[in-house]
Amino acid sequence: MNQGKRILSSLRLKNSLFLTQLSRAPSPNPQVTHYFYLSPSLPTQICTSATILGAHQNVSFSSKPESFVDIILSNDWSKHLEKDLGKLDFPVTHEAVMYLLKKLDKDPKKAGNFLKWVIKQKRFEPSSAMYSLMLRIYANKDSMKDFWITIKEMKEKGFYIDEETYKSIHSVFRNLKMETDATALKHFYGRMIKENAMGDLAIDVSELIKKQEWGFEVERQLREMKLSVSDNFVLRVLKELREIGYPLKAFNFFKWVARSLGFQHNTVTYNGILRVLCREESIEEFWSVVEEMKSVGFEIDLDTYIKISRHFQKIRMLRDAVELYELMMDGQFKPSLGECNILLRSIAQSNPPDLDLLFRVVGKFEAAGHSRSKIIYDVIHRCLANLGRFEEAEKITEAMRDAGFEPDNITYSQLIYGLCKMRRLEEALNVIDAMEECGCIPDIKTWTVLIQGHCLAGEVDKALFCFAKMMEKNVDTDADLLDVLLNGFLSQRRVFGAYQLLIEMVNRFQMRPWQATYKLIIQKLLGERKFEEALDLLRRMKKHNYPPFPEPFHQYISKSGTVEDAVEFLKALSVKDYPSVSAYQHVFQTFFAEGRHSEAKDLLYKCPHHIRQHPAICGLFGSPNSNSGKVKRFTRKSLSSA
Repeated sequence: MNQGKRILSSLRLKNSLFLTQLSRAPSPNPQVTHYFYLSPSLPTQICTSATILGAHQNVSFSSKPESFVDIILSNDWSKHLEKDLGKLDFPVTHEAVMYLLKKLDKDPKKAGNFLKWVIKQKRFEPSSAMYSLMLRIYANKDSMKDFWITIKEMKEKGFYIDEETYKSIHSVFRNLKMETDATALKHFYGRMIKENAMGDLAIDVSELIKKQEWGFEVERQLREMKLSVSDNFVLRVLKELREIGYPLKAFNFFKWVARSLGFQHNTVTYNGILRVLCREESIEEFWSVVEEMKSVGFEIDLDTYIKISRHFQKIRMLRDAVELYELMMDGQFKPSLGECNILLRSIAQSNPPDLDLLFRVVGKFEAAGHSRSKIIYDVIHRCLANLGRFEEAEKITEAMRDAGFEPDNITYSQLIYGLCKMRRLEEALNVIDAMEECGCIPDIKTWTVLIQGHCLAGEVDKALFCFAKMMEKNVDTDADLLDVLLNGFLSQRRVFGAYQLLIEMVNRFQMRPWQATYKLIIQKLLGERKFEEALDLLRRMKKHNYPPFPEPFHQYISKSGTVEDAVEFLKALSVKDYPSVSAYQHVFQTFFAEGRHSEAKDLLYKCPHHIRQHPAICGLFGSPNSNSGKVKRFTRKSLSSA
């Protein structure tokens, strides 16, 4: 089957092109809206087929954009595909292109080909937000050539990488061990910032706005600047004001350029201001802009929605996140199931979870024609169990079974967590037996939830009993569970017991505790003057290839440790025969800071010859050539500066 026939087959299977022309308010910006209508040369099998089109209907992808995505995903990109896509005319809008790029973000090559196609064939002008999205899509080892080409194109068109995009991509490069590209991006961004700072009008405007309360004087000074305003310029000012934390002043500028300069905002600038206003202090202005957008026929693009929704969730503005989700689900560019799941999890993680918000999201998802997934059932079950509404949670479990999803470790772990939270510990333990009877074998995460629940309830000894029962069933423990148990001991001030458990787990089960676990127990041991035990853990850290953790030892030795303690500490600090000169320096300085000069001298005499004669050490004792000179005075203030 050739490419064209495959596309027609996809269209018939989807039966999704009974679509009407999207109404949209006129825009003076060619980037905002382009309309393209069916060509007379379109093949008759497409134009006349009642299965595909009504008698006088236009093909409009924007009403069902997922159909267009499916066509692109199900076919290799080629000249034939481009030709056939050209026959499926659709209104090219900023929101539509952003939606498609987000849907294609797992296939950078197709995303890039699609964007090049709409630019070339549809005369579409990308925005800075679109370029930023493409950079994030290209930020992987296989697409670096396209990544740097896109950066070059951005710069040529006067667009710049904003701080958020830079940090996100730089982090991706570091995580992928792409150090060369991370360094190159850092240098490029640094040069860009430097170049922008020299005579950049957007920065000048944002600085003027930042320094004064918005009012007549600010507006007068802005008018005197005789600004030439474009989409890019407005976005630059908005981003500058966002990054320095002035959302309301950004809103004032946004309104002012329309009111005083006659600038007509479009979908790009509306989406730009929404990214600025999604803060608690500017939430009223945020929703007013949303309403204004709706009134003139613009929509929130999918990338903007995701960024704003994640931000709302991060700062716990969940009600606004839910209202925004409902708004998007009522529009053309619906969030994916993944975004629904992320929002539901955020609601479930709140304390206490808001069931009204939860069911509003689920209701919107189902109203769009979707069925509940296993994840959605689990989130509802989790919230009910967390609230102690176990009968309702059981009903959800039954509904989940009826839908073809069997309860698993996640489902049972949530029930165990809820029972432990309500201090129904015996029932929580019985869930383990019930799981096994159903053929669902508890994994390490389920046991960890059970043991942590006992620890949080103050029943550390019962938690140990659960741990022993787990070990009898040959479940391998891990560093997370060990950390849970140790924190249980520490919550009851059983520091030495925590130390003993840690040693046993390392010796008996060859555990490799987290670095943070070692640090915490060391600090607690030194707080109870158990120096030898803390030193033992420092040695074990070294065996596990963790970096040294000298700070709490410095404090302990300087205040109450002996010279012998200092010697033993220095021996334990290095894998070599002797630690570095700087390690000796720190110990001497801590002694000096506490006024313990005689101990510092005694330690000096116990040091190896090359340390005693080192210029840095001699300098501490006041003589470059001898060890008997006047001790240099140190205070806590001078030590911290050193």
